[in-house]
Amino acid sequence: MGIYLNPDNIDFQEALNAEIYVDKTELIKHTNKKIRTTNKYICVSRPRRFGKSMAADMLVAYYSRGCDSREMFSGYKIAMDENFEKHLNQYNVIHINMVNFIKRKKTVAEALDTLNKRLLHELKKEFRDVDCFDWTDLISVLGEIFDEKRIPFIFIIDEWDCVFRMFKNNTSEQTDYLDYLRDLLKNQKYVALAYMTGILPIKKYGEHSALNMFTEIAMTNAAPLEEFTGFTESEVHDLCNNYEKDFSEIKRWYDGYNVDGVSVYNPKSVVEAIVRGKFRNYWTSTENYEALEEFIFRNDDGLRDTIVTLLAGEKKRIDPSTFTNDMVTFNSQDDVLTLLVHLGYLTFDSDTNEVSIPNYEVSEQFASTIRNKDWAEVSKSLKVSDDLLQATLSGNSEKAAQLISDSHKENTSIPQYNDENSLACVLSIAYYSARKDYIVHRELATGNGFADLVFIPRKGRNLPAMIVELKKGHSAEEAIEQIKSNDYLHKVSEYSGDVLLVGINYDEKKGHTCIIEKVSK
Repeated sequence: MGIYLNPDNIDFQEALNAEIYVDKTELIKHTNKKIRTTNKYICVSRPRRFGKSMAADMLVAYYSRGCDSREMFSGYKIAMDENFEKHLNQYNVIHINMVNFIKRKKTVAEALDTLNKRLLHELKKEFRDVDCFDWTDLISVLGEIFDEKRIPFIFIIDEWDCVFRMFKNNTSEQTDYLDYLRDLLKNQKYVALAYMTGILPIKKYGEHSALNMFTEIAMTNAAPLEEFTGFTESEVHDLCNNYEKDFSEIKRWYDGYNVDGVSVYNPKSVVEAIVRGKFRNYWTSTENYEALEEFIFRNDDGLRDTIVTLLAGEKKRIDPSTFTNDMVTFNSQDDVLTLLVHLGYLTFDSDTNEVSIPNYEVSEQFASTIRNKDWAEVSKSLKVSDDLLQATLSGNSEKAAQLISDSHKENTSIPQYNDENSLACVLSIAYYSARKDYIVHRELATGNGFADLVFIPRKGRNLPAMIVELKKGHSAEEAIEQIKSNDYLHKVSEYSGDVLLVGINYDEKKGHTCIIEKVSK
């Protein structure tokens, strides 16, 4: 048993000891099927704090010959699998967290040299009876140990992508690092399985990737490991029942990641919200948001306009295939948006190729970043959002019209402000603060048509519902009449309190007009 070679199972035991542990042990069924096959190389890319390291620790505990984990896994799902005993603690495991080496050295070459020395040191202690030709050549030593002992190695490499963050402008260092991993792992008969975790998909350069043998499991293509990307809806529902928490609020704050059709929740935030009993930004508080600030404030290919529409609740169709898998090369806004998917700031619908902001937690971080930085045209709308909501709730139509007009003047990022859809986008930003207390629907099917904006109070909020109809070049009166004639009230009929009917019209010469009517149910 060593630090990197055949480690013990303490790290995974700590995960099991936590107040909340969601059983993800069936991931082992998948990795077991890949052992000693041509598909034995797996690279799992997902956002930080989505359970990557816990999964790596679990695989170490299961496969490592440095411990006996039979009792540890008893009672969990994997113990019921027919191949559970076959692979349990049967392999020489090398577990590396690359950050521990890369961050301590000035160059990648120095870090990899230190890594080699540490691994060779432990290999020589464990297999001193093997007569290796050159105890300074890691690949040669691994091959000779396998030839004599006939026990293959499983490599579990956590944070494999750290080089691309720490040396993001150094292509030479990145290339050397990828070549190192290729030589260590590719076509080596001592490798039974190689499992890597990180954020970015594998960096590609030239015509081929140095690690093209890996199957990549990413946020844009997670099959067949969708359910292991985060907490599933059924898992979160069970947690809410067990801990008597409001499932609808958990869903609003932390759901929204569409992973190949599976709805996935942010595990870090769900656990924190349940344990602490409060809904707030937990995942974002653990992240370095310099990356988010850097990318959303650039304007590659009209990116700012897209960020505004995403914040308004819209979706954007992208082509993720152009992404070059690093932190510096961006040929279009699609590349930036794809990176934000991999970082967890956006979610990707593989059926429609659309991205969107996944949930309230992430939306709040986008809004907070914009408020605190020099993006005046959007931050103005966000900052007056509270005033606009209060003016609407109090029936002050003149003030509401003025605030909407102010938001329009500032919000020059919304392109071609000449149709009702663009107006709805601006209003979604202007009414942003309403999301704290309302479920906001765009183009909601109601009665005989589609209401532009519908605000339904969240559970426990003593507030009126609101139906907002938008017009351009007509009148606010016509907007109110459309709400009534098309029976838009039908959709909020289950709401027993008052309903505010809000008609808004925009005229290029006269500006905005607004009418607010209250209907008691």
